[in-house]
Amino acid sequence: MLGGGLFQRGLCCSAIALAIALSITALSTDANAKRAHRARSADSYEPAYSSIVVDVHSGAVMQATNADAPRHPASLTKIMTLYLLFERLEQGKIKLTTELPVSAHAAVQAPSKLSLKPGTSIRVETAIRAIVTKSANDVAVVVAEAIGGDEPAFARMMTAKARALGMNQTTYRNASGLPDGQQITTARDQAILGRAVQDRFPNYYHYFATRTFEYRGHAMRNHNHLLGVVDGVDGIKTGYIRDSGFNIVTSVRRANHHLVAVVFGGRSAPARDARVRSLIDNNINIAAVKRTAPPVVEGWETALARKEQIDKDKKDKDRDDDRTGSSPVRVASVTPAPSDTPPPGSTDPIKPNAVKTVAVHPGSMRTAALTPLPSESRQLMPTPAEATQASITTVTVKNEQSPAVAPPVPATPAPEPPVAKSDPSPPASPAKIASAVAIAPMPAPEPKAKPRSGWIIQIGALPDEKDAWQRLELAQTRAKNLLGKADPFTERIEKGETVLFRARFAGLEKNQAEAACKHLKRSDIPCMLVKY
Repeated sequence: MLGGGLFQRGLCCSAIALAIALSITALSTDANAKRAHRARSADSYEPAYSSIVVDVHSGAVMQATNADAPRHPASLTKIMTLYLLFERLEQGKIKLTTELPVSAHAAVQAPSKLSLKPGTSIRVETAIRAIVTKSANDVAVVVAEAIGGDEPAFARMMTAKARALGMNQTTYRNASGLPDGQQITTARDQAILGRAVQDRFPNYYHYFATRTFEYRGHAMRNHNHLLGVVDGVDGIKTGYIRDSGFNIVTSVRRANHHLVAVVFGGRSAPARDARVRSLIDNNINIAAVKRTAPPVVEGWETALARKEQIDKDKKDKDRDDDRTGSSPVRVASVTPAPSDTPPPGSTDPIKPNAVKTVAVHPGSMRTAALTPLPSESRQLMPTPAEATQASITTVTVKNEQSPAVAPPVPATPAPEPPVAKSDPSPPASPAKIASAVAIAPMPAPEPKAKPRSGWIIQIGALPDEKDAWQRLELAQTRAKNLLGKADPFTERIEKGETVLFRARFAGLEKNQAEAACKHLKRSDIPCMLVKY
């Protein structure tokens, strides 16, 4: 009996051991199968690819593959989220130190996130760094709710801004880039945004170069691993969701060259980075070294349409005046430089000619004042330009009743100097009128301009004078009726090692300046009034 019991217990133990061994084998086989499945899935993962490389200096597209095919932006969405945040900072509606409240909706966003708690707050500058480096979805929603009231309203603002920039194939549905089937863009549109955020916000763009971010004792590295690794890369943003693959919008400046490169559809972050490095290396050395393309600005289509209408109205009026004889005789006109007006369909902003037609009234014969061209040395109250042989052209006018030439009239709103008296001696030749291109000296010294009084509108202080003039031109298109008689100019200022150019309009009365500034603010152009 005893022997039989031991035998039975031995069989039982053997059965248990066998079962355990079989279970372990099965688990191991299952784990191997799962690993093999993941490997097969990775091998078969082929997200749709597209790319584009744009020469920022010339605006030329240097490479494009499926650049207009629809793609999901993923966290590239946050570039536009920050664009709208930078806009509010520039307008003074918020500050870098402003605390933004965290809602329950923001707190429950999927990772990547900072795990913010409802009822707390986060400072604006901290939010910027968290979005750039950690790509924090909860922080993106915090920003959206602070600016738009709620995330859907903010997404509509994002889409409207995209349209204003010419990103016609982009639609936003959230602020973070988390999956949404209706949230789409293209490589070309993202290249436009990559250029615009640099042109529009030079004072805030540097945040995109942030390599590490520390929050509550935890250091976080930027997802853009090209920063500090690829020479000249200074931003901008990466993104990933399953439907889009690994995406990137990057900017690189090297040896006076500047590119924006976009890649969609990388199978992995290293594969995406390798592709964009190849695009940079293949194009950077053949890119332009001098900036000829104007900055990317908002609403260029409207500006172009207005410019064309203004030109048409002027031509119609001139034709009607010539038919009725009601206008002064047009004797000479300043020869303008080649027109900078972009062709239809171009994204270049309009650059109106800075000259006016010289009009002569028989019997008085005065030259029209010329609008000064941009200059770093231009001051708030410029003295009248002195005529020289390099700046005056002789034009013959058959009008022997008034042979003498009046000195130029200072620009409005300065009072016009009196007309010079005619020379009592008989004219030996037809009268000569001075226009702006030049040979003969002025017949009489130019009177000293009287100081002007009035108000200045300042609409920005930018590190590049060209950008300051672009801002002035944009303001003129949006407030043409209010700024038509204002005098645009830039003023160079230095603060330590920083050089800025103030974009300003002068020559307005207080009520005119207040009305124009109010209109500009409604058009999202910041402004302030200065008495002089």
